[in-house]
Amino acid sequence: MQRNLLPMLMAMVLLSPLAIDIYLPSLPTMAEEFSVSNSEVQSTLILFLFAMGLGQIVIGPLADRFGRRPVALFGVILYGLSSVLAGVAQEFELLQIARVLQGLAACSTSIVVFSAVRDCYSVKESAKIYSYLNGAICVIPALAPTLGGVLALHFGWRSTFVFMTCYAILILCMVTFRFSETRPSHTISDGALYRWARYKPVLMDRHFLFYAICCMTGMGAILTYVSYSPVWLIGHLGMSELAFSGLFGINALINIGACFGAPWVIKKLGNRPTVIFALSLFVVSAALQFVVHQWGLTSPLAASAGFMLPMALLCIGFALLLGPATSMALSGFGERAGTAAAMLGFIQMSGASLLAGLIQQTSLTAPYAVICVMGGGAIILLTIMSMKRMNAWHVERLAHD
Repeated sequence: MQRNLLPMLMAMVLLSPLAIDIYLPSLPTMAEEFSVSNSEVQSTLILFLFAMGLGQIVIGPLADRFGRRPVALFGVILYGLSSVLAGVAQEFELLQIARVLQGLAACSTSIVVFSAVRDCYSVKESAKIYSYLNGAICVIPALAPTLGGVLALHFGWRSTFVFMTCYAILILCMVTFRFSETRPSHTISDGALYRWARYKPVLMDRHFLFYAICCMTGMGAILTYVSYSPVWLIGHLGMSELAFSGLFGINALINIGACFGAPWVIKKLGNRPTVIFALSLFVVSAALQFVVHQWGLTSPLAASAGFMLPMALLCIGFALLLGPATSMALSGFGERAGTAAAMLGFIQMSGASLLAGLIQQTSLTAPYAVICVMGGGAIILLTIMSMKRMNAWHVERLAHD
């Protein structure tokens, strides 16, 4: 195993959440500057995540064929170039194109990170490593919106993309000089890159599909929460960008604690019970959000806090869900980890972006939008897990290392 691999993977995995969170406080300002609607400016988030998911299908097999390191280098370089393009865009359509390219770039590094975990750790260890990686990911929502708000306040929203460019250069140096190839020698990499036979063993596996949908539901709930929050709190309730960053950061700090505490919970409860517990938190969060919104708080600060408080439970549930669900989804695919990780990412991210995009086409306000996605999805999944005849979908099985 490569020495000091985890810190390097943690640094690489931050590229994706950084591209999501650092410019959140600027969304209302960007909508004004480009003269577009709130749903259109929210599309820059949706397009990024959809491209990140769709790109998994293309790039996953490349990671198995050519190795993790070349794919990582390609992704970091494209991330930097697309960040520059977004920063100089004068037309909204060009910004959207830049976000699609940035999503493709982020998916490259994401595949490398999660494949490297499967390459270098056992399935039992990987659940803990995934949780640590998710903990690193959750640091960004705690810090990036505040940083983005300060940058936008002093230098304009385009400075947030300049910051992403600088971070990409730093990661490029790290990958170039410190990241060695991790692809196992037994990785299946022969034959055509894109053929049904490569994806069929993964997509026909019911156990994989169920836990991939669990990941998709969690990501869909988080994306709905993230995309609606600035529009609801800043645009509707009139909070300042820095006040929004503060409230958002509190939930992110809660998420960080939950992510780093998740390995302990997984050890005590096990993978499947932890998934059940996490989905139950989604249901409780949805119920609490409904009650608080029905209460009809009139003060902007109280209404903002009332919206964000139930979201703290969502953040905890998401932190607990992703590690064991990812580990169980990938547990049977040691010989094709790159392809399996790619399909998981595709279902999780593109599916989540479609969920969030569809809910944005309705007239639902932010509280009801997150209630529908997180509450509805969790209830369906918990119902399946309560049915004995569906055991093949969700009961934990012995993994293949």
